Amino acid sequence: MPRMTAAAAAVEILKREGVDQAFGVPGAAINPFYRELKNVGGINHTLARHVEGASHMAEGYTRAKAGNIGVCIGTSGPAGTDMITGLYSAIADSIPILCITGQAPVSKLHKEDFQAVDIATIAKPVTKAATTVLEAAQVPGVFQQAFHLMRSGRPGPVLIDLPIDVQLTEIEFDPETYEPLPVYKPSATRAQAEKALGFLLESERPLIVAGGGIINADASDLLVEFAELTSIPVISTLMGWGTIPDDHELAAGMVGVQTAHRYGNATFLESDFVLGIGNRWANRHTGYNLEAYTKGRKFVHVDIEPTQLGKIFAPDYGIASDAKVALELFVEIAKEWKAAGKLPDFTAWAASAQERKATLQRRTHFENIPMKPQRVYEEMNKAFGPETRYVTTIGLSQIAAAQFLHVYKPRHWVNCGQAGPLGWTIPAAIGAATAQPDVPVVALSGDYDFQFMIEELAVAAQHKVPYVHVLVNNAYLGLIRQAQGGLGINFEVNLEFENINTPEIGVYGVDHVKVAEGLGVKAIRVTDPEKLGEAFEQAKKLAQEFQVPVVVEAILERVTNIAMSKTVDMSDVTEFEELATEPGHAPTAIKALKV
Repeated sequence: MPRMTAAAAAVEILKREGVDQAFGVPGAAINPFYRELKNVGGINHTLARHVEGASHMAEGYTRAKAGNIGVCIGTSGPAGTDMITGLYSAIADSIPILCITGQAPVSKLHKEDFQAVDIATIAKPVTKAATTVLEAAQVPGVFQQAFHLMRSGRPGPVLIDLPIDVQLTEIEFDPETYEPLPVYKPSATRAQAEKALGFLLESERPLIVAGGGIINADASDLLVEFAELTSIPVISTLMGWGTIPDDHELAAGMVGVQTAHRYGNATFLESDFVLGIGNRWANRHTGYNLEAYTKGRKFVHVDIEPTQLGKIFAPDYGIASDAKVALELFVEIAKEWKAAGKLPDFTAWAASAQERKATLQRRTHFENIPMKPQRVYEEMNKAFGPETRYVTTIGLSQIAAAQFLHVYKPRHWVNCGQAGPLGWTIPAAIGAATAQPDVPVVALSGDYDFQFMIEELAVAAQHKVPYVHVLVNNAYLGLIRQAQGGLGINFEVNLEFENINTPEIGVYGVDHVKVAEGLGVKAIRVTDPEKLGEAFEQAKKLAQEFQVPVVVEAILERVTNIAMSKTVDMSDVTEFEELATEPGHAPTAIKALKV
């Protein structure tokens, strides 16, 4: 039997589980593992500038391509605690990433050794499993189990903590005979699928709510096929955006209290039956007024996690199943029922959803200077085509993006949906661009998100990771300011100051162009909305020429309120800006405005 260090065995297992890329920051307690990364070979490594950044890179890497599992690595103590936010983000959105940390020697774990913290206990609430390995011989089994857990059931992250002496201990391990454990996923039965679709026979205005579980299951094609067979309109959740192209005749928009379309909410409120697949009824989708969301309609819920069924509200019928398995059955049954003339004709209902899509639109074309954010998204729609992958996290920038941008493919909207940590966007964009260098990446940040982990731009410069980063700058915590309005305050959300080194930008404070250039990337500042298109085209060219990110900073008006519900009720959304009343008001809308 071959002998090798436990760290070498771990690296061999990573390779045999399909890992060829890792993100991390070395340190004393994890250096033996890094030695084996070098000696064993076969895994590329991207050196992050912050360990939290490495965890978000791993998540972006996983999200970008089906089958990927991002790996982030750090030393003991603060490296592990820094990655907790990344683990929380991953488990909240059902994203598998593997976090590997170094640790003090086993004999020192109870002695308050330097940078020794019980990271496994800290990480347990935000992982599927978190283990400090105390016996070197257990390392292969712990890593094998980690991949099994990450892929089985509802996907999610795992943390493995390796004391330095465990890493260095030699064990017997034969990589050539290693095999991954079988993956477990609950599967719908034919009887369950027939019962679920039986609700269609009693409905007149059905909808499909397509969640991120469909993308995780790589089942978007099946979702579209099922929708087309039945002529049922599809509402995408924020995490499920891209399951059906925005320009598809059955794409009915997005529903919610923030990231929603006027036409999407209107269509939902007209429905009488909702089939939710791979979604979790998140509060930004349903709002807190569940009566408004549920009254007058029946619900079937399909989710891979049995305990998710009934968590938010009790559906009329629930199925614990992987989305792909369920959709395969739905397609099979729909074909049979259609051939037998059993399926109702929902084409008139689907046409009414498209009618709302053509009439209930928000305005994007404003010529104001400083510019309104809506115009930025209009110009992004013109400049970035259907092959674009957008990456963003939270804030008014993300909310407005979901209202105005267009997504055409699964995994082309990489968004931190539930956790929403500021600073996520830059490292996640690096991870996504690393996963598929041939897919153009456009990141989107408000100024505060951009500043949180701005140092990671240097990672992209060092490792030649080109993408375009759109920065909308109003020198405000815009979403928090808007939320504070209901409390009658505007407190500690102002970021403006007069920068003594860049007086020409007035009160906008941080000179993002200088900072970005200092970190080795290119940057363009735009103050006139008519110059945005030119700037985006220049950015694309510069990114390819220099193989680095290019930041396009759009200087916005200080205060813009983006449409959302003040009462967290999806039936009660406030429109703060002038609506589109003629086609020129929304020139990049999916459908030309019908007046």
